[in-house]
Amino acid sequence: MRNRMALLVAAAATVLVGCGDGGSSSNTTTTAPTTTGTFTDAPDTAPRDAGPKRGTPSTDAGVTVSGIRIGHHAGFDRVVYELGGAGTPGWIVQYTAQAIQDASGKVVDVAGRSILEVQITGSAYPFDNGVTPYSGPDPATDPSAPVVAGVYRSGVFEGTTQSFIGVNTDRPAFEVSTLTNPTRLVIDIANT
Repeated sequence: MRNRMALLVAAAATVLVGCGDGGSSSNTTTTAPTTTGTFTDAPDTAPRDAGPKRGTPSTDAGVTVSGIRIGHHAGFDRVVYELGGAGTPGWIVQYTAQAIQDASGKVVDVAGRSILEVQITGSAYPFDNGVTPYSGPDPATDPSAPVVAGVYRSGVFEGTTQSFIGVNTDRPAFEVSTLTNPTRLVIDIANT
């Protein structure tokens, strides 16, 4: 009887974990791809640190950005890069004084008071992994997320996808995590 109860509790917990687009790095949630929108089941705390964040890709990583979503929560705004392909991405996310494309050196005009540079490591060109790349607005925006001025695409160069997030405040705290099913890179930016 005790084993059945433990099994029932474990099954219920598994179902509950899959019920949202929360901010923990091990969620296994499923959401329909959209360009912008609101998210549910967000974490209860806002980001607290504005320092650079790094993560390492899996050895089999070959991902391509297939969607970008923006949403608003109490305490933070969220940017989600949906990724297709193999493995899990790595990342380098940090504030920069100017948005400069890696391959060309071209300056990207980014709206807002601060610029977050997002480098998704473990990236692949769409023609190498067969994933249809994101082709939505550039920049992607969502008026319901007041801290995010826009998410700008730059492209893939030497295994890294570069993007910029225009932020409407001075270098607020942020957090970075990944989610699966589908694979996503999530950036939560404090809005308080």
